[in-house]
Amino acid sequence: METNSTPGRIASALAADLIADAAVTRRVLERVPAEKFDWKPHEKSTAFGRLAGHIAELQGFPVMIMKEDGLDFAEREYKPFEPASNEELLKFFDEAVAASKAAILATSDEDLQKDWTLRSGETVFFTLPKIGAVKAMVSGHGIHHRGQLSVYLRLNDIPVPSIYGPSADESVG
Repeated sequence: METNSTPGRIASALAADLIADAAVTRRVLERVPAEKFDWKPHEKSTAFGRLAGHIAELQGFPVMIMKEDGLDFAEREYKPFEPASNEELLKFFDEAVAASKAAILATSDEDLQKDWTLRSGETVFFTLPKIGAVKAMVSGHGIHHRGQLSVYLRLNDIPVPSIYGPSADESVG
């Protein structure tokens, strides 16, 4: 990772996107009750707390993406983050967002355009420029799971915050 003192235009824009999206995600995570962390809408579903923890984990991916050329699940043991409380969930989330913002802003625009590969051994899931990997892993993948989490909230009669527009429970803002 090349560091620079003044972030480039691409890095600045990517960091701004990350922060804006994180604010929306945090509003959803704030509503996840610890007493429901084990709840699942279906036996095949991920538990409420585990899903929220995964969303928080995804916020930290840009740190790895900026420092490395890829992630090979076959070479790295994965231990999921499983928060014990909502406070722990939000602290982990906030720290991941801050670290990712700093990592992005410390990366040159040129390095943001270098390829990054997600794989498991010989199986390649994708190779994208680092900027695209951040968008795929944090924005795309994270937004998908945030949508799931909003359904979990609804099924538990917990008010759903506005996300990209008003919800049945909250106006935009």
